[in-house]
Amino acid sequence: PMAEAPAAELDAVLGGGGWDVGVTFEGDPPPAVPIRLGKNTCYVVLAVLFNEEVRQPLRDPRPGGTRCPPVPSVPQDAVLLVQEAKPECRGEWYLPAGRMEPGESIVAAMRREVKEETGLECEPLTLLALEERGQAWIRFAFLARPTGGTLKTLEEADAESLQAVWWAGDPRALPLRAPDILPVLDLATRYRRSPPHPPTLPQELPCALLSLRLLVTFANDAGDLWVLLGTAGTPHLPMVACGTSPAELHRGLRLHALQLLWDCLLPDPRPGPLGLLGLQHRAGGPGGADGICFNVLLSILPGSPGTGPPELRGPAFRWWHVEEESLRGRILQRLRTAATVPIRS
Repeated sequence: PMAEAPAAELDAVLGGGGWDVGVTFEGDPPPAVPIRLGKNTCYVVLAVLFNEEVRQPLRDPRPGGTRCPPVPSVPQDAVLLVQEAKPECRGEWYLPAGRMEPGESIVAAMRREVKEETGLECEPLTLLALEERGQAWIRFAFLARPTGGTLKTLEEADAESLQAVWWAGDPRALPLRAPDILPVLDLATRYRRSPPHPPTLPQELPCALLSLRLLVTFANDAGDLWVLLGTAGTPHLPMVACGTSPAELHRGLRLHALQLLWDCLLPDPRPGPLGLLGLQHRAGGPGGADGICFNVLLSILPGSPGTGPPELRGPAFRWWHVEEESLRGRILQRLRTAATVPIRS
């Protein structure tokens, strides 16, 4: 019955919302050192913006390209690109991006970087991807829309950027700072055409640590569905804290989720991809910490047709059979269409 499951928590997580992190974690004890930007982690924001105005001057940024007279309009699929001013990549092109600062929210950092580098103001539409190299470096890639401001020109070049342009051609025709923006641009183009997941934006809830809230599911070919629950206290979705030792800082988020599965399931599980349902962060969290809780979806693949979920190693967890049709349908829809923000390690 629903009374035996965290109905409100499941509803919030599936809807891209947040839920109190609390102090109880499964697996290893949580680290004593909180997460702090510039000390044991680095958060980076990146934004993809497409032109929404049909009467903006288009400049050709290639060497020798025509700048006068301007093309009278910019195609609505033109993407906002920035010419770098940093000495190590001066003159190369990239999406507006930069590091978050302590005491700054994720969305505020994205807006600031876009304004500083392009001259435009914007609002976020959704996260496109979460990219990480362990918890020491995490990048939040957004799709956003322009809401005002004036495009930065070469005459306004500063230490943040040389200029910004609406580019309607193939970005690979330009000298790019790095090709890692190409998959993000592809995600943005596909999202505009047919969104694979609901709009997903950070939720303002405090978190001292980097942690994962796991919606671990098992579905067989008959359509039966189970969700893994922690049993300490009231039933809840399992929580895992990411460590802050030098070795743990470079472990990918997926490894922390897999470690919990290896510790609690028999036999060795066959997990699917890790997908982001939402995330929680508040600037200046407990004690000034910059932690984030990632709410993630992870499915266990069946070993043979008609089977039930894997056996559990002990009483710390239990499988809950989802019988309520609406909730079951919401979870299965997320699973079958991969309707989550991709996590790239």
